[in-house]
Amino acid sequence: MSVDLQTVKRVARLARIAVSEEDAKRMTGELNAILGFVEQLNEVDVSGVEPMTSVTPMEMKKRQDVVTDGGKAADIVANAPATEENFFLVPKVVE
Repeated sequence: MSVDLQTVKRVARLARIAVSEEDAKRMTGELNAILGFVEQLNEVDVSGVEPMTSVTPMEMKKRQDVVTDGGKAADIVANAPATEENFFLVPKVVE
């Protein structure tokens, strides 16, 4: 895959980035170099290689998947001007 000048300008416009003509030409070469490196990585045979979370083997910390109230209801309403039984109290507005 190759990136041309028009593609760089279009991506810059979509990202809402102001890119001068000179910068666009430079970015064309840089993006093509990056894509070339990615194509090289695609050539590597990774069959049989397990995905890793770290360079050293480790067990992922997992918690039980249970529904809780978070135990922080009092902390959440602590700064509210008025509360009742861990609910926010707001004035009635009748128009």
